[in-house]
Amino acid sequence: MGNQPPPGATTAALVDRLRNHLKQLSDITVADNGFPPTAEMTRLVERGLPLREEYTPAAYRQAVGLARRLAFVTADLIEELIEARYIKGTE
Repeated sequence: MGNQPPPGATTAALVDRLRNHLKQLSDITVADNGFPPTAEMTRLVERGLPLREEYTPAAYRQAVGLARRLAFVTADLIEELIEARYIKGTE
């Protein structure tokens, strides 16, 4: 998300997109029993569950806060998945 907060009109859509991405990445993390997730991956998936289920606040600042928390967990999970070679990074 960077330092620039999203416009108010798009914040709810951003939260929804981040929720969807985090769900997809969480599903990738636990999809293959032959490659169990690391402890850090498991921690991030568990940390993301309540964020994915949290309602989107009507107040702008709180909605941006939720979007930032979702973005941080998503980015951290992406890094872990790339490091463990579950997904490929861009080069």
